[in-house]
Amino acid sequence: MSNKAYITTPIYYVNDVPHIGHAYTTIIADTMARYYRLIGRETFFLTGTDEHGQKIEEAAKSRGKTPQGYADEISGKFKALWDEFDISYDKFIRTTDAYHKEGVQYAFSVMFDKGDIYKGEYEGHYCVSCETFFTDTQLVDEGGCPDCGKPTRLVKEESYFFKLSKYQEPLLKWYNDDEKCVLPKGKKNEVISFVKQGLRDLSITRTSFDWGVKLPASMNDNKHVMYVWLDALLNYITALGYGKENENMHFWPATIQLVGKDILRFHAIYWPAFLMSLGLPLPQHVGAHGWWTRNGEKMSKSKGNVVNPKEVADAYGLENFRYFLLREVPFGQDGDFSQKALMDRINSDLGNELGNLLNRIIGMSGKYSNGVVDSKDVLKFYATELSNVNDILKNVETTLLELQTNRYLEDLWKALTIANQSITLHEPWVKMKEGKEEEAFALVALVSNILARVTLLLHPVMPKTTAKIAHALGFEITTASYEKLIVARTLLDTFTIEKVPPLFPRIEEELMAQPSLPSPEPVVIKTSKKESKIESIITIDQFFETSLKVGTIKEAEVVEGSDRLLKLQIDLGEEHTRQIIAGIREFYTPKELVNTQVCVVANLKPATIKGLLSQGMLLAAKDKEGMSLIRPEHPRKSGASIG
Repeated sequence: MSNKAYITTPIYYVNDVPHIGHAYTTIIADTMARYYRLIGRETFFLTGTDEHGQKIEEAAKSRGKTPQGYADEISGKFKALWDEFDISYDKFIRTTDAYHKEGVQYAFSVMFDKGDIYKGEYEGHYCVSCETFFTDTQLVDEGGCPDCGKPTRLVKEESYFFKLSKYQEPLLKWYNDDEKCVLPKGKKNEVISFVKQGLRDLSITRTSFDWGVKLPASMNDNKHVMYVWLDALLNYITALGYGKENENMHFWPATIQLVGKDILRFHAIYWPAFLMSLGLPLPQHVGAHGWWTRNGEKMSKSKGNVVNPKEVADAYGLENFRYFLLREVPFGQDGDFSQKALMDRINSDLGNELGNLLNRIIGMSGKYSNGVVDSKDVLKFYATELSNVNDILKNVETTLLELQTNRYLEDLWKALTIANQSITLHEPWVKMKEGKEEEAFALVALVSNILARVTLLLHPVMPKTTAKIAHALGFEITTASYEKLIVARTLLDTFTIEKVPPLFPRIEEELMAQPSLPSPEPVVIKTSKKESKIESIITIDQFFETSLKVGTIKEAEVVEGSDRLLKLQIDLGEEHTRQIIAGIREFYTPKELVNTQVCVVANLKPATIKGLLSQGMLLAAKDKEGMSLIRPEHPRKSGASIG
């Protein structure tokens, strides 16, 4: 294993202020950077903002600002929030930084000299919002962008092209040879499927706007600016000095590059192809996470339900928020934010299981031994409990390195459960009355050691909280402590416990105002006798709030342990398939469903069924004769709207 680690977030586009999705990505990255520092690896953590492109130019103009002035304002908000959140980045890059632009121009020259860039003419449908071109067959709803739904523009202009098609087979070889190059595995399979459909050369310059990085002066072609994604992706190496001093290029290749699932294609296809052209090694892991909803609904400004991460952290505590984000959802899947779920995590996981364990240790040691905790007899009386904890903790770090933060935390809490159950089972207060003081003292030391090990491994997630716990238990969180307690499994030295106030006061009611959404008015039906209010009748507008779409079933399999459930992967015309758990096994076999079409409720609140995420519902009719799926009369494009 290399002694260096390089962690990156995507650079955030300055078209809006930070939201929960930005915070989620950044907190995962911060957690990984803190973990690598804890285990003694030299670590470089990069974040920043992406500030070029037509969308920024137009947004600035609409606000009466210059592009640079607008970018300065929004970029400043990102940096201020990460500083307030104590994000431990080593560099905050801006694509308007002079050194970045010089590095991008240098990279362009290298690829051009290699023969991977050529001049031609481009005609295609361009989405300004997504900064992406699409073919006729990819468009939806008469010219709409397949990613965001907004209208595209038909653009025809002179352009330089990158020979992306040249790298199709090398990319497929990378995916095949490196099992964990894209995480999670399901996202990697989607990337492979996309590449196998065939890669076209990529238009990498524009002439229709000016806000971007100009071509190298040696090209003598000043009317072109570089495609925003070429500019943006190169930040990961220009931040290390690529093309200039190269002062930190020893950190490359990146250990983990974190992105949202909506930009995975750029990072798992375009980016490695650019790196191959530049003759640089590929990143070890590209990790793509899911999106967040609020109370089961997609967030939008019009609904007023966008989660402001600062508001949540101010109300509930930053470290509690960090824990919630990393524990609540499996990496790669979509998550749902609600105050109730956050309160449950704080009161149950953090308060009852972690904070209360420390309180019990403080109370027992104070009562039995004047606060002194000595580990000398732990193995004599409680070797089994300690062995069980060791078995749990020996694999948790592998889980974290694969970005499965929820499983990592679940396993840490299994160790806490052993500690809490040991107190209940062995009843040290009874042992004290029976004169078995050594056993009682050893039990306090056992649970102290379990808590110490969990505290070290929890530190990357909750650094300030764990520092308080470590101080109470008489040790500091350092690489030396990690080597001693986690690697060597040595027990704590004798210490006198420090009393600390309760770490997680119970929260009894929601601390933030709920978004005020307009509620539909009841329909009044006039009859010959009287007016009656019937709330079960809805308006046409209310009906259209339900998104019904045609979906194509790409994969189907039986859910183990269930007689009625099938797990389906359904193409709804989105970048990734949707997983839907459907209770139709009694009426359909997986084989007969694959490549057939169904009707899907596409904006249903995600649910967990048998531990599996379900992201929609199939429409079906059922009577005494059985069940029949509702299907389109003739084949339709995946994602076609119904209604």
